[in-house]
Amino acid sequence: MKKVLVTYFTHSGNTKVVAEKINKILEGNLFEIKTVENYPVKYNLVVNQAKQEFTDQVRPELMNQIENIDDYDIIVLGYPMWWYTCPMAIFTFLESYDFSGKIILPFCTHEGSALSSSVDDIKKSIPNAIVKEGLAIRGSKVSDSDQLIKTWIQKVL
Repeated sequence: MKKVLVTYFTHSGNTKVVAEKINKILEGNLFEIKTVENYPVKYNLVVNQAKQEFTDQVRPELMNQIENIDDYDIIVLGYPMWWYTCPMAIFTFLESYDFSGKIILPFCTHEGSALSSSVDDIKKSIPNAIVKEGLAIRGSKVSDSDQLIKTWIQKVL
C-alpha cells in the first residue's frame, strides 16, 4: 500500500475543502502549506500581491515543514490558481524537498482559468517526479465536486 500525503495551500478555503474530500477518499495524511506572512483578505489586495510575487518570482517563506517527506509515495498537491499558475508558495514548497520518483497529483481551484500552465510549471520545478494529470475545480462548484474527484482519482491512480 502506497503512503499518501495530501498537501495544499489555500486562501479562500476552497482548496482546503477539496483537499479534505480527497484525503477522505485516499486516507492519507493532510498537510496545509502556510506562509510566514499572511496574504491580505481583500480580493484586490491579494490579487496585486500575487501578481507582484509572480512577476518577481518571489519564494515566500513557509511557516511549516514536513519532517518525513521520504515516507510518502504519492503527494497530492492543491492550490488556488493565481496568475495562470500556482501561488509562489507552492514553488517554495516544491523546491524544499526531493520529490524524485514520487507520484504528484496536482489539483487547483479556480474561477475560470482551469489548470492553465500550473501542471507544466510543476513538472519543470520537480523534473524527477512523476507528475500526473491535474484536476481543476471551479471554486463555486467545490461543494458539489465529490464525483469529479472520485473519477479523477480512479483515472490517475
